Amino acid sequence: MSAPENTLRVPDSKLAHLDACLTGDVGYKKTTGLESWDFENQAAANISLDHINVETTLAGKKISAPIMIAPMTGGVARGHELNRMLFRAAEKWQLPVGVGSQRVALENAQRAAYFHIREDAPSTTVFANVGAGQFCKGWGVEEAKRAVDMIEADALYVHLNPIQEACQGGDVDFRNLTNALATICKGLKAMGIPVFAREVGFGLSEAAARTLIDCGVAGLDCAGAGGTSWAKVEALCAADPAYRKYGMMFGEWGIPTAEAIQNVRRASKDIPLVATGGIRNGLDVAKALALGADVASLARPMLQAADVGPEAVDQFITELVGGLKIAMFGIGAADLDGLKHTPLLIKNK
Repeated sequence: MSAPENTLRVPDSKLAHLDACLTGDVGYKKTTGLESWDFENQAAANISLDHINVETTLAGKKISAPIMIAPMTGGVARGHELNRMLFRAAEKWQLPVGVGSQRVALENAQRAAYFHIREDAPSTTVFANVGAGQFCKGWGVEEAKRAVDMIEADALYVHLNPIQEACQGGDVDFRNLTNALATICKGLKAMGIPVFAREVGFGLSEAAARTLIDCGVAGLDCAGAGGTSWAKVEALCAADPAYRKYGMMFGEWGIPTAEAIQNVRRASKDIPLVATGGIRNGLDVAKALALGADVASLARPMLQAADVGPEAVDQFITELVGGLKIAMFGIGAADLDGLKHTPLLIKNK
């Protein structure tokens, strides 16, 4: 029996997603798993908080801290307004930043203007974003390059969201996934454009990470469960009651973020790894990095801050970086290498 049709139009769905993420009950009840880990205090380290160095690189470019403003929105006026605010903050702090799915703009050139925000972040690392489902249906290197050119991006995210698609009546034929992704990775690599694959919040298994690495991705975003559940977002946004049921049925589906980080690291010790999913403060960032991530990325908290205004975004980033540095100070890690190789992250009994 075929699934019911979800009749919500794409622009309307973008606005509905924004409203749901800003005001709806869309969080996981399950946790990220980060709370299961604690740092052992180091009170006798020869270290200065003011001299801790958190600079690193992502997609071949220097960034001031291992913190990313995750892809969230785009394609509508309200999303453009919020993205401009977030891009300005990314530029000020020299943090990487991404846009939400560009599918709507690739299909309708009139909506491309809502993604024209590179002028707000002329020098920092920017990620374009297209769904794997579109590549499975026949899009190729040309469309991938158009997405990158549209926002003058440094890299491309190909997002993987089969559960979200199934819960909204979207693209559910992923039979061509590995071939399509390998083609995109090879084609863009020849142009000097790295391709990262990312989940949207349901986590990567070790097997999935290995498959994606074999496709030639330049990096991964494990995007685990514990923050925003996109199944629950779709439940709130669905026009069809069947999809509301599906969204709630799978609202707790997913691999917790802490576990997803470790899954990727079991698959590869070296692949650049962004960790998203329920990271809410600088201590969470520190734990994610100590577990194996290279960068921690945040979506809904950044969006909620942007909804308040630029001062709230700036204050939130200030506290994120400050909390990360205090955690490093507390374990005697003067730089990110010291944090990532610390023996002082201990699993709770």
